Amino acid sequence: MKGFFKKVLIINLDERRYYTEDIPDEVYRNFLGGKGLGIYLMLKRNRPLIDAFSPDNNFIINVGPVNDTSIWGSSRYGVFTKSPLTGYFSHSYSGGNVAEPISRTGFDAIILEGASSDPIFLLISDEHVEFHDATKIWGSDTYQTQDFLAKRIGKKDTGTLVIGPAGENMVRFASVVNNSWRCAGRTGVGAVLGSKKVKALVFYGKQHRETANPEAIKGFRNALLEKAKTHPSANFFKNVGTPGLVSIINTLEAFPTRYWHEGRMEGWEEISAEALHAHYSVKPHACRRCLLACGRLTRVNKGRYAGLTIEGPEYETIYAFGGLCLIKSLDGIIYLNDLCDRLGMDTITAGNLAAFVIEASRMGKIRENIDYGDVEGIAALLYKISLKEGIGGILAEGIVHAAHEWGLEDFAIHVKGMEPGGYDPRIFKGMGLAYATSDRGACHLRSTFFRAEITGIIPPDQIEGKAEVFIDFEDRLTLQDSLILCRFYRDLYLWDELAYIVEITTGMKTRKEDLQRIASHVQNATRVFNIREGLTRADDRLPPRFFDEGIGSKKSVITREELERLKDDYYRLRGWDTNGIPLEDLPLNL
Repeated sequence: MKGFFKKVLIINLDERRYYTEDIPDEVYRNFLGGKGLGIYLMLKRNRPLIDAFSPDNNFIINVGPVNDTSIWGSSRYGVFTKSPLTGYFSHSYSGGNVAEPISRTGFDAIILEGASSDPIFLLISDEHVEFHDATKIWGSDTYQTQDFLAKRIGKKDTGTLVIGPAGENMVRFASVVNNSWRCAGRTGVGAVLGSKKVKALVFYGKQHRETANPEAIKGFRNALLEKAKTHPSANFFKNVGTPGLVSIINTLEAFPTRYWHEGRMEGWEEISAEALHAHYSVKPHACRRCLLACGRLTRVNKGRYAGLTIEGPEYETIYAFGGLCLIKSLDGIIYLNDLCDRLGMDTITAGNLAAFVIEASRMGKIRENIDYGDVEGIAALLYKISLKEGIGGILAEGIVHAAHEWGLEDFAIHVKGMEPGGYDPRIFKGMGLAYATSDRGACHLRSTFFRAEITGIIPPDQIEGKAEVFIDFEDRLTLQDSLILCRFYRDLYLWDELAYIVEITTGMKTRKEDLQRIASHVQNATRVFNIREGLTRADDRLPPRFFDEGIGSKKSVITREELERLKDDYYRLRGWDTNGIPLEDLPLNL
């Protein structure tokens, strides 16, 4: 089989040694790489029910068969571990230009086991692993750390992953950061790295994966470039990026606002893509191997934050700080976005927690006085969280802990301890199914099913037949995560394109049914992992407010009966029993 190095690197942090293990072809045939290989390795290596901050919790960095090829959207890596935020399987992905240096080390996965007693950073190449003291940069923000390593190492074509103060202090939603603004953000992977006292990892090497048909890869790349010139989805990302969703989701009354009390934000026009492009210096910005250039390299031209430059803000950050916290200024959102990137924390969870604190303050549940639109108050809160100071120490443990401390369990918005993306399931009922059943908490990216509901593939409020369409989306995107391909190529890479990508990279000739079988293995394996960690059907739920508190002009809700029917249909079509337990005999003993 082509497309894989067929070996993994294991780095023991306790003993500061490393070794390699071979992976049989059968593992790749059944799981591919990326998420598939990640869950396979987690099931094989992690003991059940360990604490996420235990040295025994493996931290795995994976690439896939498309990485370091010329296939568009292939410059991504994945991180896999047990989440300190949810207690379940964690997978998080990031773009930029790091996937290629990771791949050139010559391994399909790099596994950190154990924990260092002192802060370190690692240099990982195709020849050796070096352990370096990181005491001088422990406490530095992510920008400072990346600058320090660039000067210290002085090598070209390296890729660097770092954590900030939030990761060091094991804030449960800390992120791993690369290329200044790119983040493996969700589920708290940065906190696991912090628990292992690893400040950074730097990758370089000269290995190149052998693909099955290099000429076909070139042809596919060129053909897609032509196709994308007139493709509406590609042009959307090129022209406005993800902020273009602000106007769409507000129009549909599904834009989470005022901590999920409303679905449309008054004055949303001021935080839209149109406002961003009109009032700021904005350039499209792409990852390596990308033709979409969805990133917005944005510079603030005037005012308090003049000169501040970030890649962003993305839609999810705009919804979290703009909608939920009622910050009606892009200046303020950009400032908080930059602060989260520096501290190394997920903007979705950070914005949700800030809005939750505002509501708790208004209710008199806490002493702190903070209100909607208070940019500086939220910034101070983020600093406290990153250092676990005062109220920040409570919030650093996540929404479940904070809600319990303040007696607001039924008020808090989360699933399995992780907050949803910016698509309200009271309008997009398929997203209700997505949030409830996602293997990593209330994840919008596992299926991006709002896309099907917006475009009319299936109406947002239709229940009949929805689970079947949902699974088709979910399986296809599971394949993308196992190849590791950018999610925004979902409209360009349908089943036929994915089958062709698998063939020209690995040599496996597949049909849709074969790819669905692989996706089923990956999804079932993640379900088995989570059940092993204590998950039950009752955990596939939504916050009570989504059932009881209507939004929009129609006061829309998703009913408990609708969710249970969607779950029943989903479980049945997945081949699970009524308790959500997979019946498939998984190929794990390989």
